[in-house]
Amino acid sequence: MNVTNPLAVFMIAASLCACTTSTEQVMTVPLLPTQRNAGQIANVTLASRGTQTGFSFIISGIPGGVSLPLRLYTFIYKGSCQQPGPIAFSMNDQVNTERAAVRGWTYSRSLPVAMSALLSGEYSIVVRTAPSDGNVDIFCGEIPQGTRRNN
Repeated sequence: MNVTNPLAVFMIAASLCACTTSTEQVMTVPLLPTQRNAGQIANVTLASRGTQTGFSFIISGIPGGVSLPLRLYTFIYKGSCQQPGPIAFSMNDQVNTERAAVRGWTYSRSLPVAMSALLSGEYSIVVRTAPSDGNVDIFCGEIPQGTRRNN
């Protein structure tokens, strides 16, 4: 078998591991690249932790010219990627990322909001470069309403 995209294999494996080893509610949301980051892929795995939600991000790449060490800002917007509303939640107490074993970057965040609350509204997740790198939205994904996955 010829594997041409090792990051895609890594992302699928990471998602499966998160789903099979946890008794929490877990869901993976694909993050679509913006025009400023075309050709890159990403996803975020949400995990219910009682009154909190954990977020584990895997991204394949960033636009050229972004400074290292990579700092990414993450927001939950009310509304969709196509029609975002106001920022509902900011997850930027920490903005550092880690280099993934395979080409790409990983980072985790936590939000003091139950996953059920995120699933009950129309929310989108936005990943943005640091202000020093232009404050550019590079990925966006929509949290499906009313979807629950128990694993």
